[in-house]
Amino acid sequence: MGMKDAVPYLGMVGVQFIQVGLIVAIKEATSSGMTKFTFVSYYNALSSLILLPTSFLIHRSTRPPITFSLLCKFFLLAVFGCIANVTGNAAIEITPASFTSAILNLVPGFTFILAVIFRMEVVHYRSSSTQAKSIGTLVLIVGALVVTLYKGPSLLTKPSHRNISQRFRIQQETNLITGGVLLVIDCLASSAFTIAQALLLKECNAELIIVFFYCFFVAIMCAILSLVFDRDLAAWSLRPPVRMLAVLYAGFIGSAAQVSIGIWCLKKRGPLFVAVFHPLGIIISAAVGILFLGDIMYLGSLVGSIIIVAGFYSVMWGKANERKVFEDEVSSLDESTSEEAPLLQKH
Repeated sequence: MGMKDAVPYLGMVGVQFIQVGLIVAIKEATSSGMTKFTFVSYYNALSSLILLPTSFLIHRSTRPPITFSLLCKFFLLAVFGCIANVTGNAAIEITPASFTSAILNLVPGFTFILAVIFRMEVVHYRSSSTQAKSIGTLVLIVGALVVTLYKGPSLLTKPSHRNISQRFRIQQETNLITGGVLLVIDCLASSAFTIAQALLLKECNAELIIVFFYCFFVAIMCAILSLVFDRDLAAWSLRPPVRMLAVLYAGFIGSAAQVSIGIWCLKKRGPLFVAVFHPLGIIISAAVGILFLGDIMYLGSLVGSIIIVAGFYSVMWGKANERKVFEDEVSSLDESTSEEAPLLQKH
């Protein structure tokens, strides 16, 4: 694999690191009193301000005319993104980061199904590429479920034995169920968002302009939702400083950079390629939690991570093999065309 081919892989790995950082930023902001609607509105507004001059400058020669029809499609894209943001952030408030990352690994499965429906993925059931992608997607989901549902004994360190009340345990279980439902909605919306991006790129071949309008509309939607549901002006305050830092990180890195890199990789390799990197987030979040947050590593996390890696490589092999077959077909077609050219010239 050349350096050029490796760039999308490196980009999506970077996106997963950014996503884990965004989860931490959301937790810090909401724990200080900022609501999920105000936080999402703030950081998307900041991203819009960053992308407004940048996108129109970079795409000044390739920018399509901004018609009403195109604005409606931008708005629909933002609706999917807003649903994913709101439900995901609500779940993050009440569930552990590792649990959140695990459930989000349903995204590749949903995206694969939608990509097949919209004919963005080639499906030949006897093809080894299709079989590898299908089996790998199922393995990814199984790995996510193992991490979520199986804890097992602790590794490396022993957990502290604390007296936890029955009421607190029930609350934890309720939060996990509620958070799980919200995260499934998040996964469905995220998959629809990825597919909508791919469809929109065919009409508007200017990634940063798509990202700008997405952030702009999401900021407006969440501001309206905050005024309707929160009705708390104190939630808009950027004090204490942790709120400001969280918004700055989410605006510059978590939204503008992450979505821009993601849509560029989607343009290069397709929706399934982007979606299949979600499982790496669970491994990254687990490593960050163990190394920096004092989290305990359990056998279930280790086993699930191994399964996730196996599924990930299966899908990647299927995509790479599919790409190789396509390039070989194009190469053989070019060769046959060049061989026939002299014969045509004789006539």
